[in-house]
Order: sequence, then structure tokens, then C-alpha cells
Amino acid sequence: MKMLIAAMMGLSAVFIALTSVMAATNLEKATFAGGCFWCMEHPFDEIPGVVSVTSGYAGGQKKNPTYEEVSAGGTGHAESVQIVYDPSRVSYEKLLNVFWHNIDPTAKDRQFCDSGHQYRSAIFYHNEEQHRLALQSKAKLEKSKPFKGPIVTEVVPATEFYAAEDYHQHYYKKNPIRYKFYRYRCGRDERLKELWGEAAGK
Repeated sequence: MKMLIAAMMGLSAVFIALTSVMAATNLEKATFAGGCFWCMEHPFDEIPGVVSVTSGYAGGQKKNPTYEEVSAGGTGHAESVQIVYDPSRVSYEKLLNVFWHNIDPTAKDRQFCDSGHQYRSAIFYHNEEQHRLALQSKAKLEKSKPFKGPIVTEVVPATEFYAAEDYHQHYYKKNPIRYKFYRYRCGRDERLKELWGEAAGK
């Protein structure tokens, strides 16, 4: 009897594992650069259908870069966030919309108080459908934008994404006071309000 129960439990475990794998294959990735990655995690964390948000580095040539190397410039990488999401619950268009409302798309090689190519804004597309939707979203925004100035956000193919060091992950939760002080000092929310009005940060 014990052997039968053990066998059944083993089969159940295998079934659960297979189900998880099958479910995981339906998940997709989205990668965005919007300046300081600390500030880009929270908006996506709040969205139903988003499975995970990881801070990291993308768009450069150097393998396994460190925060210090990226911050110093020269690696080609931008501080970015990679989002794993369930497309049956949240669309890529929704993620694009949240992305735009959390960046300054008129700023070249900087975002708010952070300057340098490593702080550029970018959409790193993972397939042709994302490419099409990103270009469509950008073109639509050019026509309806509530601000002056051209949109300089890049739309480029996704390259290898390198997760940032652990202490950067969900920094806004681990160090809420420091995070809020940095965000305030950087003038991020003030500028977003100027650009997007009531849609800022949403």
C-alpha cells in the first residue's frame, strides 16, 4: 500500500512539474530601459499578469557586467528591466503604455538626473510582433503626445540580458526611504507630471 501511495505521489509530482513547464512556455518577456532601474520595477510589479520584474543590463557588448562598470559607461549597456508576463492576462501594448508613462521620451542619453548612454530609454523587442507593436506605439505617440520635442527612445532588438546584483532587485521594497529620497531628489515624479499629466506613472 505504501509503495502504491508513493508511486501515485511520484506521478502527481511529475504531472505538476509537466503542467508548470507547459504553463511556463506560454509566458513571454519584455525588456525596457527607462533610466534608473530601481524606478522602473514598481510600475510593472503592480500589473496583474506580470510574473516577475528583474533589474539588469541590456543592449551592450560586455558579458556579465557589474553595476560599477555599467555606471561608469563604456559597456554599451543600459540599466533595464526585464518583465516576464502572461500574455493571456496582460498585453504587450499595456506594458508599452506603462513604459511610456514612466519615462521622459524626449531625453537623449539620460533620464531625469542620471546622464550618460547607460541611462538612455529603449524598447528591446524580442520578436517581430513586439517590434511591430513598439513602432506602432511610438508612431501613435508622436501624433498624440501632450508635450513638445521629438521622441528619441530607441526601438532595437533585444540582446543578452544580465540580471543586476541582488541588492538592486526590488530596491524600492528593501530600502523604501532611500528609494523615495533618490526619486524625489532626481525630480522624476515632477518631470513625469509635466510630460504626462494625470497619466504619469500609470
